[in-house]
Amino acid sequence: MKQSVFLTILLIPTLLASFAQGKIGLFEKNTDVGNPKLTGSSVYNAAKKEYTLRGSGYNIWFERDEFQYLFKHITGDFTVTADFELVGAGKDPHRKVGWMVRESLDDNASHLSAVVHGDGLTVLQWRVAKGDKMRDPEDEIFSKEKQAHTVQIERKGKNYTMRVAAKGAPLQEVGSHVMSNLTDQVMVGLYICSHNPDVIEEAKVRNVRIVQARK
Repeated sequence: MKQSVFLTILLIPTLLASFAQGKIGLFEKNTDVGNPKLTGSSVYNAAKKEYTLRGSGYNIWFERDEFQYLFKHITGDFTVTADFELVGAGKDPHRKVGWMVRESLDDNASHLSAVVHGDGLTVLQWRVAKGDKMRDPEDEIFSKEKQAHTVQIERKGKNYTMRVAAKGAPLQEVGSHVMSNLTDQVMVGLYICSHNPDVIEEAKVRNVRIVQARK
């Protein structure tokens, strides 16, 4: 009995260390969704309070997606906000970064994304239901703001609202959309997609804020 207790005490620091290593900043874990050709990564610099996302992927569109995802599970209403910066000139003007709310890690899952493209195009886009094809322009709302720096998604019930801002400017609403197929618990996180399966793109994400509604 004493030996069993002693072994349990010895294991506690190891288990705690293992759990801590699994988290990346405010998020639970990262993964490549859709099995892209090149492996992505997500790391957090605690000293700079900065996330670096690197990822590949053909696109987040049609009936399936490929991208690097850094996420956590959230239940109920929330507001997530962050500053995004794509690094370098990039290979494809449609490389993209932003916030994503997703039902699962399946490559054809229902999701809603607040998207900033490499060429400055900024949109709210979604896949209505698992396996559906995303449509242009039926499944997106375009922002008047180009080169958005700050991006926010707010969820109230089934309704999702996207807001963006240029650097140093106040947030402006892009639009809202009701996602009936997303349940109360969803995956919420940062993502990057190179829009080119043979290329890894990189982004810096700062001032990440996740506010959950009190129950």
